[in-house]
Amino acid sequence: MGRIHQKPISELLSYRLSRVAGTLSRSASVRYRREFDVSLGEWRVIALLGEKPGTTLNRLARRAALDKSQMSRVVARLEERGYVTRSAGARRSTMLTLTEAGLGVYDGLIGAANQRDQRLESLASPAKMRVFEEVLDALDVFARQMEAEEDTK
Repeated sequence: MGRIHQKPISELLSYRLSRVAGTLSRSASVRYRREFDVSLGEWRVIALLGEKPGTTLNRLARRAALDKSQMSRVVARLEERGYVTRSAGARRSTMLTLTEAGLGVYDGLIGAANQRDQRLESLASPAKMRVFEEVLDALDVFARQMEAEEDTK
């Protein structure tokens, strides 16, 4: 019996998405390091706290797709630099927020990120971008379902 034809890794959708995301992240990292002196992990924390102040470390780690120990190290560096502060939250939780200096960096970073996003969106017509975003949303939901399924096995 012959082998069933299977796509090579370079043609798999998940691999291609991962490669594109990695390339975009690396180019963003270079720009954010050069312009704002922050790493990609630091950028993500600043951006997420700028969007939703008063977030716990665990919630922030989940949203940034980092493990708790990685997130703890990133937050500690940002605290040392005066960009993040901790305060007591409900039930012994610790809430993280940006300081005034952190908010200043956030404004610059989110502006640069929006410029990059506009360049990406200019690759296709508005109608194609809407379809792409619908597909991306569906992929996100499906990926989370697949992750949950794998976690239960």
